[in-house]
Amino acid sequence: MARENIEQLRQMIAQAAARMMAEDGIHDFAYAKKKAGRQLGVHENGALPSNAEIEEEIRLYHEIYNADEQPEELSKLRKAALATMQLFERFNPHLTGSVLDGTAGKYAQTDIYLFADSAKDVEMFLLNQQIPFESSEKAYRLSDKPSKDKKDKLRKTVQVFTLETEYGIQKLSVFEFDDIRIATKRTSDGSNAYRADIPEVMELLR
Repeated sequence: MARENIEQLRQMIAQAAARMMAEDGIHDFAYAKKKAGRQLGVHENGALPSNAEIEEEIRLYHEIYNADEQPEELSKLRKAALATMQLFERFNPHLTGSVLDGTAGKYAQTDIYLFADSAKDVEMFLLNQQIPFESSEKAYRLSDKPSKDKKDKLRKTVQVFTLETEYGIQKLSVFEFDDIRIATKRTSDGSNAYRADIPEVMELLR
């Protein structure tokens, strides 16, 4: 297949994956691109777009199709995130992900990092507040310790508490307190993930 055709196919897959993530509430880049690839008859990973390409298509999709609704939906998600952050203020909450960077749509997942002495403290707080939650774990790639072996990516597995709210799913990832000085890597392009604390989110909403 000619290079021009491969690039065109990659863009079509990226656009289809972006549409799924923007409209269907899909949060996983890998799942979205593979599903879009299957729909277009592509099964080889080498022909699939990068997460960064899909993220850019999500931005374009909102600009073209959701120009009126998306800013309002984003504002609602940010206000809901702020309310949760204020509730968990003792655990040094930081907003991250699509709700912070502005690509979130109506069904987007809200990602909040907490920095606590232990995940057990957060769990006890949830129980005492009678907030329903589901518990799981997630591995994050960190960026504070460069490795001599580039294939050796430093990862840290943390506890994640999932809350179902009026405005969708909120995921609270609980890091150790000292991890507040360490950046995690974005899944889309491997750059350092942006984070915003309570005052910074309040500023976003002004």
